[in-house]
Amino acid sequence: MRLTVARIGKAHGLKGEVALDLFTDDPGTRLAVGARLDTQPASAGPLTVERTRVQNGRWHVAFAGVDDRTRAESLRGIELVVDVEASDEDDAWYSHELEGLRVELEDGTVVGEVLALQDGAAHDLLVIREDGGERTLVPFVTAIVPVVDVPGGRVVLTPPGGLLARDAANLVVSDETSGPASATDED
Repeated sequence: MRLTVARIGKAHGLKGEVALDLFTDDPGTRLAVGARLDTQPASAGPLTVERTRVQNGRWHVAFAGVDDRTRAESLRGIELVVDVEASDEDDAWYSHELEGLRVELEDGTVVGEVLALQDGAAHDLLVIREDGGERTLVPFVTAIVPVVDVPGGRVVLTPPGGLLARDAANLVVSDETSGPASATDED
């Protein structure tokens, strides 16, 4: 299967270097100098990594034959892809393995389908389309997504109240303040 490891961003500097938006947790291996990467669209590649550097946490890469800013800008938006086997870890999935899975609650009620897996600041997020068409972000943590059954074509949610758009009408928001009542509260 094909896995997108990065998307080429804007040109950086005048000598053909580009910034990358990473979709891999192992950029050092995937983007090693000399690595030959297929592209999507295929007509743009393959591209061979000539040099890399990390600046402020952002990966910058120069590809063989791309030696000016104009050529680097022409690569913007192209995805770098590799062939991979399915993940053999029990609790690790690629986005393409989750996309299209049915989303249901513990009682079997169908909620929608998984659109994507998105990087989040603290943890990954499942992007789901609820049956009503709403796009909802669900923290991809065991407490909320206890079951991922790729062969069965489903994920099971145990969402807290109000997380799903379908629960918005049932959301109860208290306007009570905490702490002891002041003398003016009793007037």
